[in-house]
Amino acid sequence: MKILLIDTCGATGSIALADGPAILDTASLPGRTASERLVLTIKDLATRTHTPLASLETIAVVHGPGSFTGVRVGLSAAKGLAEALNLPLLAISRLAVLAHLAGPPAVTPIRALLDAGRNELYSGLYLDGVCQREALLTRDELLAAHRLDPSTQVVACEPAVAESIAILNPQLLAEPTAADALPLALRRIQHQDFDDPATLDANYLRRTDAEIFAKPTTSAKPIAGMPTR
Repeated sequence: MKILLIDTCGATGSIALADGPAILDTASLPGRTASERLVLTIKDLATRTHTPLASLETIAVVHGPGSFTGVRVGLSAAKGLAEALNLPLLAISRLAVLAHLAGPPAVTPIRALLDAGRNELYSGLYLDGVCQREALLTRDELLAAHRLDPSTQVVACEPAVAESIAILNPQLLAEPTAADALPLALRRIQHQDFDDPATLDANYLRRTDAEIFAKPTTSAKPIAGMPTR
């Protein structure tokens, strides 16, 4: 099964072509050049691997969270190719890919973290490879959540994030690429768990305006074990 994988969520985008569980070749899109080079790089990669686009059977795209522009570019290209080639499409969370890089699914929960800017973090909690929750958290909210289950393994791929939460002893991993999404894509394909391109949206994980501008109530109680501000 020939699979095209796209990830343009980070500072460096990447593309991979796979035949079943084997990666045929990869390409990178440095310096946030995805909007200009993505489609051409896909064609070049197909030529290098002697894989005509017409022979593809599935397209998998990492649809965030990450750079707003990067996420939109990758998702739009994946949707366009899926429609043009009449192929099934599946979207994979970047947090899920990062959590998978921590190792085989286990009974210990894994929390994957990415920098969201504005002193906030994208957080994804996974248990045995299954997503429990993804959310946008402040550092204080993250620490409070961790105190509820201190056995959770914390992983990050950005040194600044790892340094900011050093108290949680995070595992620093390499930044995920499109090729790293292949095992998750194969699992979804096996279960015929595809997405509807018409309703598929980017995984931005941003707070609503109501949450951003909400004023704290005086009756709110502090989380047990956390100091009051």
